[in-house]
This record gives sequence, C-alpha cells and structure tokens, in this order.
Amino acid sequence: MSFDFDTIHSRLGTGSTKWSRYPDDVLPMWIADMDFAAPPAVLHALRERLDQQILGYSVAGPQVREAIVADLWAKYAWRVQPDELLFLPGVEPGFNMALHAFVQPGQPVVLQTPNYRPIRLAPGHWNLPRVEVPFELRNGEYLTPLPALRTALSGAGALLLSNPHNPIGKVFPHEELLAVANACLDSGALIISDEIHAQLCFDGRRHIPTASLSPEIAQRTITLMSASKAYNVAGLKTCFAVVQNAEVRKRFNAARCGMVDSVSPLGLEATRAAYSQCGEWLAALLQYLQANRDYLFDAVHSRLPGVVMHAPQGTFLAWLDCSALGLNDPHAFFLEQAKVGLSAGIEFCDDSQQFVRLNFGCPRAMLEEGVQRMERALSQR
Repeated sequence: MSFDFDTIHSRLGTGSTKWSRYPDDVLPMWIADMDFAAPPAVLHALRERLDQQILGYSVAGPQVREAIVADLWAKYAWRVQPDELLFLPGVEPGFNMALHAFVQPGQPVVLQTPNYRPIRLAPGHWNLPRVEVPFELRNGEYLTPLPALRTALSGAGALLLSNPHNPIGKVFPHEELLAVANACLDSGALIISDEIHAQLCFDGRRHIPTASLSPEIAQRTITLMSASKAYNVAGLKTCFAVVQNAEVRKRFNAARCGMVDSVSPLGLEATRAAYSQCGEWLAALLQYLQANRDYLFDAVHSRLPGVVMHAPQGTFLAWLDCSALGLNDPHAFFLEQAKVGLSAGIEFCDDSQQFVRLNFGCPRAMLEEGVQRMERALSQR
C-alpha cells in the first residue's frame, strides 16, 4: 500500500500545542509532534469506537494487551505477559511515579545529558538530587562515558534512561546498553527507561528494550512505551509501563497517589489498532523520516554554514550545534529572523545554550520551507 506523508494539513485554530505557541507567521518545528495524519487504520478504529456513542471510564482489555505483547515479541523478541502491562496517561507521569515509589530522600537520580526537559525536571519534583553525566562526542557519535556513569551511580536510587535518546537521536547498541544496565545492577539503582521512540530507528537499526537484556536486568527495570510518537497519536494521552517484577509492579502502581488516572477509551482503541494493524504504515513512515533526515543532514552541511548536525540514529529530532555562528541565543535568532520556532538547547542541558532541536517529522515541503527560512536568515546577518 502507498501512504500519503506529503499532504500539509492545516493545524492552525485546532488547539494544537505545536501550532499555538507562536504567531501564525512562524513555522513551528519544536515539540515532538509530527505533522502527519494518523494511520488510516487508527482513524478507522476510532470512528468505529465513536459509533458506540458511549465514552465511559475504560480499562485495558485483552485485545489491546495482546496486541502490545505480540508487537514486543515480533519487533524485539521480548517476551512480556499481558498482566505485566500498566496503562498510564503518559510517559512523564510514569517516570515521576517511579521516582516517588522507589527513590529514598537524599538519594541521587542519574541521567545523561543533554536530555528531555521533563526528565531533567523530574527529580526536583520529589526534592531528589540530580546528577548529570554528559555524553562524549567521538567521531560524530555520542557515547556513554562508563567510568563517569559508574561514579555517578554510586549510592544513586535510579537512572533515568532515554532510548532512543531525545534530543540527540542516539539508539543504544547492545554492548553499550548492557554496560549501562550492568552498572545500575552493580550500584543497586533502579532503571527507569523511557523508550517512547522505540519504533523509530534508522539505517536498519533495531531498538533493544533495556529489560530484554537479561532476567536480572528485567527485575530492576521499569520500561515506558507508547504508540504516541511512532503513530502520531500523542494527544490521546495513552502509554504503558512494562514491569516484569511483580513486587516492583505493585509498588509502582500504588504510586499513582490519586494524581495519575486511567486512560481514555479512544487512547486504548488507537493503541490496539496501531500495534495490530499499522505495520505497513509504520514501515512507510520510517522510510519517509529517514529520507527527511538525510535531506536535512545534506541541507545543514551545504546551506547552513556554521551549523553542525550529526545524523540521528532514531526519532524524528535533529540536534543542531550553532556554536560557530557566534550568536548569543540561536533559538531567539531563528525565531525572530527566520520565523522558525525550534526548541532551545538550554532546555536540555545547562551547557547547551548554543544548540537547538529541530523536528523533521513533517511533509518534505514543510521541511524545505524551514531550511529556506533559516538559510535566508543566515545569509542576511
């Protein structure tokens, strides 16, 4: 089947977070929300669900659980049981629940930087110390400095892991991921693994769920996943946690504390359809996103002098180094002079003031418009 990723759908006036933040003359390329229609099978399933006409409180039944379990096995050879899934209205509530349930007062929480802003803020919500371990850039690839990570994990309560990583687009290879997980086991730190971009890997790479590495690692891991990124249904606020240790699962679920509610019937139905009926659509999307990544990579190097981009291995996010431009604030420059709204690097790390994050999950014409605007602004400096 062929799928349409080139049509530009107007989202102005729809209440879209992405398209409401800036004035109408700004092209928004910031938040991790793709500008593609949801898969046809998902939209069809939602219409059928709406035909039932009643949208009461809902629980995740066998169909959605079995669809997820089958998908995890087919994609990652990861054997998960249906009762090991807990459903939440988002990954962010999930990692906050885990910190609240398992990390003791005063225990540090470790994360690698740059990192997704809600992950960086999460330890502070519970008055926990945050220890940041910067990635090392070697030959165009971001790598984990294992000695520094092991030092940081000494006495820590948890590691907040992002894989595939936001914002650098790193897909952890087996050896490195295993070394990180073993460092957590050696220190006694819980692994809280945000794997929301798991299905978006390029160049033939395959995501490796942290908990799939070994039974021992699975017992110390809470994995957070969702259909929201790969199938562009984030607004339906549905995610699931895979927790294979029964005692950990019980404590984690109890940490809802009246703040983290159930998910919507539409979110559950979209999740079921995504994981059971949208394989061809996802394959086509990955091909389109990889082509967008390659186009952007070439454009940055040939048309945006002073901007450096290392090709992301996954996600639909590009981490752009603007250090050579000599700007006080690259985010403000591109917003004001190019009318392109990007994510400011300072959100992801205190030392990333000279970076911006660009979302290339959009029709090619929209991506080209963004590049043209940035190119024009740089040429007129």
